Amino acid sequence: MIRDETLQEELTAYLDGELESEHRCRVEERLARDPEFRVELQRMQRAWDLLDGLPRSTVDHSFTRTTIEMVTLAAVAEARTQSLEIPRRRRRQAILAALAIAGAALSGFAIGVTLWPNKNRQLLQDLPVIENFELYRHAESIDFLRKLEASKLLDTHGDDQEASDGS
Repeated sequence: MIRDETLQEELTAYLDGELESEHRCRVEERLARDPEFRVELQRMQRAWDLLDGLPRSTVDHSFTRTTIEMVTLAAVAEARTQSLEIPRRRRRQAILAALAIAGAALSGFAIGVTLWPNKNRQLLQDLPVIENFELYRHAESIDFLRKLEASKLLDTHGDDQEASDGS
């Protein structure tokens, strides 16, 4: 008994008369030289003959109509399901697109903040000098102001802290 599926298919096609002439000649040559192949063909031919001897079932018009109705109902249900799925899919795509745009915008903003220098940063560092410019203008020299800062006699940060604690 041959277990190769392709050989089984080949014999089936041979019995059904579905092989092209060139392929059919190769099968017939193998049948002439291979007894096992020939036995398999005979076994399949007997099975075919037994199947031909079985009574044929007949179906009436109502069977065909109900089968078509069932297929139609299944197709309508599938079409309805797909039509309901389309708005959900579009909504999901719109949400994903909005999230992608928002993520890109936030990423761009974060990159921009880190890469471009903040021109106001220097102003913030110089704010105490700007606020007290009138006082510094009357100083004798820069060295005097540096000594004053080193002595911590004018602790402007401590005054700010006391004012915020008192409020």
